[in-house]
Amino acid sequence: MCRFIHTGLGVLLMMVLFPEFSEAVTIDAVRITTGLEKPVYATAPEGDGSRLFIVEQTGTIQILDLTTGQLNSTPYLTITDIDTEVDNGLLGLTFHPAYANNGRFYVHVNDESGATTVKEYQVSGNPDIADPSSEKTVLKFTTPGADHNGGWLGFSPVDSLLYITTGDGGGSYPDGQNDKGPGHTEPGGNAQDTTSNLMGKILRIDPNVDDFPNDPDRNYGIPSTNPFVGTPDDDEIWAYGLRNPWRASFDPIGNMYIADVGQDVREEIDFLPVSSGGINFGWRLREGTIETPTGGVGGPKPLGALDPIYDYAHGSGSTEGRSVTGGFVYQGPVTSLQGQYFFGDFVNPRIWSFSYDGSDPSQFNGSNITNFTDWTDQMTFDAGSLDSLSSFGQDASGNLYVIDYTDGELYFLQVTDPTIVPEPATIALLGIGLAGLAGTAVRRKIKKKRISKQ
Repeated sequence: MCRFIHTGLGVLLMMVLFPEFSEAVTIDAVRITTGLEKPVYATAPEGDGSRLFIVEQTGTIQILDLTTGQLNSTPYLTITDIDTEVDNGLLGLTFHPAYANNGRFYVHVNDESGATTVKEYQVSGNPDIADPSSEKTVLKFTTPGADHNGGWLGFSPVDSLLYITTGDGGGSYPDGQNDKGPGHTEPGGNAQDTTSNLMGKILRIDPNVDDFPNDPDRNYGIPSTNPFVGTPDDDEIWAYGLRNPWRASFDPIGNMYIADVGQDVREEIDFLPVSSGGINFGWRLREGTIETPTGGVGGPKPLGALDPIYDYAHGSGSTEGRSVTGGFVYQGPVTSLQGQYFFGDFVNPRIWSFSYDGSDPSQFNGSNITNFTDWTDQMTFDAGSLDSLSSFGQDASGNLYVIDYTDGELYFLQVTDPTIVPEPATIALLGIGLAGLAGTAVRRKIKKKRISKQ
């Protein structure tokens, strides 16, 4: 039996840390680099305020020098032995909390066989170039399809353990992508199966130790506080019942926001309170807050399962979309915006934010979310437009970026609060010495992306 772990610490600290939202805040999108090849993520090591590491699905990690606005001429890392069919490829990147000392970082990638793989690398003697010979497989398992990989990984700011999102295996059989058919267990699908099945989950491991020295595909330790330790179920699992958690992130105190891409009708944002393990988010029985309506797989909410804190319908309206893209709780320099969770949609490329009070999702009643803001139509783009929002990025100072997958562009979200003088989030004060960014931004409509969903 699963042990449900919970702490109410998140509620109190969320109220203390985040100031009141100011409606006077505006956001402009400043294009800072182009020519990227299928970019899917951007991040930086803790304390490194001069660089941004950009992940390309094709297997390359580029470094953007934030002091010059230029990409380094030599990539940080190029991984060649990967599969890029459909949604496969290099999908995620995170740096060890002690990266400044040990130079270790981790990627979420599909190897040449298509298997979902977490690999560890180390930086070389040159801080701008990784050592490809340092490659080590941390975790590897096969999946039935080349989609629904999850793709995110990151270290918790509270326990310094590695969290990994995985999808249900996809496969589009036989009537869509409802987690059934060959390679999917019954009843309930991979996402509901917690025995010998790591798909449709949040995994939690310790990459600093190796509890499986004789297994080349398992080079990590199992935290003793994981909810299924000591049961017949998989020790790696921290949470389950997810379809395709493409992007996730932690807030400053360790609460986790998970954006789970839906099937036919709903997209959802799930909330995992700090130190809470064993939570079931309901897929494939549930899609958002309703029974999954297609494929004959929907049903009542499983006992103890949690609804999302936010979901939205499929469509092209101002609060609709078809493929949710999770972002971050804003931690940048504009205090009136801190605590807002930013997210958007890949197919209907809109950008939204809201405040969540940090309460246990089981107590969610709708009033827990406030300050919902649609930034899309008021946002200005100094060049280009946003066609397909594959990911948000965050630098070491907490500033946010948006990534256009189709056009290979990266935009800096320039936040301004006119009630603060001088403006704290101008390009100049952030130290981004980019030529030509002082011009007046031109309002541009965000265009729809005419492609299939993630």
